[in-house]
Amino acid sequence: MSELELVPEDILLAAAMEMPFGRFKGRRLIDLPEPYVVWFKGQGYPAGLLGQRLALMYEIKLNGLEKLLRPLLESEHRVDPMSQPD
Repeated sequence: MSELELVPEDILLAAAMEMPFGRFKGRRLIDLPEPYVVWFKGQGYPAGLLGQRLALMYEIKLNGLEKLLRPLLESEHRVDPMSQPD
């Protein structure tokens, strides 16, 4: 993840994306329980965009940054969680 160049919109898109499968299907990535995100870290992230975004959520949760993102997600500036950066 460290080699990717992120812009603020990427972080919000990652946080707003819904988990597409499993026990937490439909839940925003930012709302996934921390142990679940840590489990992915240990087992390996899925390939592609979802894996990249889960890795980012791991770093956000590890560093206690969730409280900074939540107000941005709830603001009037809604984001499309499935969009990809250009």
